[in-house]
Amino acid sequence: MKRIHILTLSLALIAAASCKKYVDTPLPKNELVSELVFTDDKTATAAMVGLYSNMNAFNYYYANVLMNYLTAMQADDLYYLSTFANYDVFRQNSLLPSSQYVQSMWKDQYAYIYHANACIEGLTAAAALTPAVKNQLLGEAHFMRAFLHFYLVNMYGDVPLITTTNYLVNNVKPREKTAVVYDTIISDLITAKKLMTDNYPSTNRVRPNKAAATALLARVYLYTKQWAAAETEASLVLNNSLYSLLKDLNGVFLANSREAIWQLQPVNVAGGRNTWEGFTSTPATATASPAFRLDTTNLIAKFETGDLRLANWTGFRKLTTGATVYFPFKYKVRTNPTTVTTLTEYSMVMRLAEQFLIRAEARIQQDKLNEGRADLDSIRLRAGLTALPTNLDKAALLLAVEKERKLELFVEWGHRWFDLKRTNRATAVLGPVKGSFWQATDTLYPIPTNAIKTNIYLEQNEGYK
Repeated sequence: MKRIHILTLSLALIAAASCKKYVDTPLPKNELVSELVFTDDKTATAAMVGLYSNMNAFNYYYANVLMNYLTAMQADDLYYLSTFANYDVFRQNSLLPSSQYVQSMWKDQYAYIYHANACIEGLTAAAALTPAVKNQLLGEAHFMRAFLHFYLVNMYGDVPLITTTNYLVNNVKPREKTAVVYDTIISDLITAKKLMTDNYPSTNRVRPNKAAATALLARVYLYTKQWAAAETEASLVLNNSLYSLLKDLNGVFLANSREAIWQLQPVNVAGGRNTWEGFTSTPATATASPAFRLDTTNLIAKFETGDLRLANWTGFRKLTTGATVYFPFKYKVRTNPTTVTTLTEYSMVMRLAEQFLIRAEARIQQDKLNEGRADLDSIRLRAGLTALPTNLDKAALLLAVEKERKLELFVEWGHRWFDLKRTNRATAVLGPVKGSFWQATDTLYPIPTNAIKTNIYLEQNEGYK
């Protein structure tokens, strides 16, 4: 057995010890014997769910500040109140191959992919697991490998496609064409759909199910311009009785809301914290100034009068200078009062509103204008707005999609940043906003310095050589 395989599984088990809320299980006494991980349902489950804990265990980790806040800074959603080099390079689109978070996001995501591959290999070989549990866990592992490759390819462009734990192979992998990576993502998601059911494997919506794989597949088909397939997959989720748009916007980001397709349950709740998003963006007191601020000109001013998303999902403070600044307020809880022990908010990863927006865009691209407009109206009416005019042409409706995605999904998992890139609108929209900082090659991150040093087959992206 390969030494690195043993080490990674050992780390996964250690992480699993901190995620009791996902699964309550004793760990094998000898963590270095990796076969023990997959000899019973509980330890096999612990190995898989340790990945979710790793992604979101502490602040400024991959699944909280990094993917929500830094990508929002690259677009036109968010900025930081003071000068801080590690954030400024994102806001100013002046990333370097040596930038701290450029390197950590690459390294962390590949570590998580390795974790998923280790689970796929271990589960495939396991003979003693309950078939339903084995299928669910294999489905989760394939889903996570697809999910992570999706974000890598949208951040870095062509990337190494890692589907094994063989480090001798992985360490010399060249960058694979984006289209090939997407083919593997689609294959993994189709496999995940076959293996999982719509029932969540836990009492909460904190582990992926079949609908999560379907929802991500809808997004991937949208990104790859497979409009009919995107419409089909999104419709499967939208027709699923487990999910519905909530009329009360303040309920959307609560734990186990009916709009949640997949959430991450907080595991580090010392001091009464719920989510790291709420703890990071919500000011500590009623008069404290927010550290992360929404862009007044390019986001706040874009909301129509009466938009409930502005009223419910943003907060504001009036400064002594007389200026009003806004902050993300989708998550309301910075810390619970000492009398409250129950978590009320979970970190949202995927939710139903995106599926309406995916289907709207896919339908409009197929010239199903009335159907696409109806999907957009579902989101607008929930936000307290009027329906769109019925005489909008295809170009106008696609711009309406862009606008609704911006206002619905701000500071969530890089949606705005990725939308501008995939629709070739980044230069037109961000050029005037970023000014002299902007160049067309800023649509991709640089390949990290450390990755190129350790793999001579990696080539740097244009604009960073």
